[in-house]
Amino acid sequence: MLPKELIQFKELKKTITVLTAWDSISSSIVEEAGADVVLVGDSLAMFIHGHSTTLPITLDQMLSHTQAVGRGFKKSIEKQPLVVCDLPFLSYQCGEDKAVSAAGTLLKNSCASAVKLEGAEKEILSVINRLIRMGIPVMGHLGLTPQSVKNLGYKRQAEDKKSQDKLIAQAIQLEKAGCFSLVLEHVPEKLSLQLKETLKIPVIGIGAGKHCDGQVRVTADLLGLTDKQPPFTKPLLNGKDLFTSALKSWVKNEQF
Repeated sequence: MLPKELIQFKELKKTITVLTAWDSISSSIVEEAGADVVLVGDSLAMFIHGHSTTLPITLDQMLSHTQAVGRGFKKSIEKQPLVVCDLPFLSYQCGEDKAVSAAGTLLKNSCASAVKLEGAEKEILSVINRLIRMGIPVMGHLGLTPQSVKNLGYKRQAEDKKSQDKLIAQAIQLEKAGCFSLVLEHVPEKLSLQLKETLKIPVIGIGAGKHCDGQVRVTADLLGLTDKQPPFTKPLLNGKDLFTSALKSWVKNEQF
């Protein structure tokens, strides 16, 4: 799937489903589940590498995980989900040249067809413009932006009219810059509805209500594998307890 096809999904009112993956096992599962898009998110810094935030993950680590994700797909290339990879902290905030090098490294050496960047500040917009001119598709990300945790924390964003107006203006700027879609995280539902109706590109929500053009979730959260659940993701099953119980039984009974 090409990134621009997501815009066609919106035009056809087809809901877009996005799940994260971090290795060959998880990618094979989400592919079989039928996800339209697989996001190799920098959230893996927390639930895979054990960090308290997404900030420590490196470009080399993101590349390695994305390569592993590609090895897990079983379908022919034309039937595989679109793969988007997060650009990690400080791989794009330090200027256009560094950002092009980082994004190009991911697209050249893995199954990723696009990258995702957080924010819409003047400097970020310049980076996005450069990436797109260089032929690198970009997914935007507004609202709760985890790489800004030191400033924003993990609380819901855009609660007042001033901040909502700012976010709307930023979203319009991202669309004008050429982003093919926008992730909108942990904001009021009425705001996501307004953005869905305003933008031609799809709005993909996480903790942004039911009115978005699509939804993205961290697969490990949905499967109940993480110790702490975000307030907007209810686990579909208690995976960690299920797996622990099964392994405890094996260890206790020593059924070799």
